[in-house]
Amino acid sequence: MTTLNSSFGMQYAPTPFMLRLGKREVLVTRDFRKRFYPVNPIIECDTGVEPGHVEILLFARWLLILSKAQ
Repeated sequence: MTTLNSSFGMQYAPTPFMLRLGKREVLVTRDFRKRFYPVNPIIECDTGVEPGHVEILLFARWLLILSKAQ
């Protein structure tokens, strides 16, 4: 487990793992963020923090971040 900034509560997040599929990367992790809006219980899509990223929240627990490989 990595040491992360405790101000966001990330110290409780499990270690994420990344899959590389051709020119795309998929980061899979548990979602630890507090959301201040109602979340769809099955699947929720949103733009990522950085340009070109897409976040997919599955079952209000698993966060998949899709991005272009470097």
